[in-house]
Amino acid sequence: MAIDPKKTFSDNEIVERLKADLPKWRLEDGWIRRTYRTSSWKGTLMVINAVGHLAETAWHHPDITASYAWVEVRLMSHDAKGVTERDFQLAKKIEEFISWRPGSVEGSALAGTPEGDLRFAYIKHD
Repeated sequence: MAIDPKKTFSDNEIVERLKADLPKWRLEDGWIRRTYRTSSWKGTLMVINAVGHLAETAWHHPDITASYAWVEVRLMSHDAKGVTERDFQLAKKIEEFISWRPGSVEGSALAGTPEGDLRFAYIKHD
């Protein structure tokens, strides 16, 4: 069955979907939103660039607001005038990518960003 890219979800459907699939995201003013806390401007820019890459690849573009130590990502399909499956799918990909912690995966050859050393601080994981 094909997904209708312009089918919008009701507020109740969005809230239930976020609870089930994206618990750190929230619905506010017609957008699904997530704020990522970073450790510095460097981390903030890295998050913005990562989100930008994923969004451009998906050809679905979020609104982004940033400050020194945080980035807010907002998704809503302008052409559909609401939250659609495209928004949920891009939010899931962003969440997986930004929240990835290779050092926490047992058996991973990738150590992950060193914790406790502010020289390497990047994302503040919730």
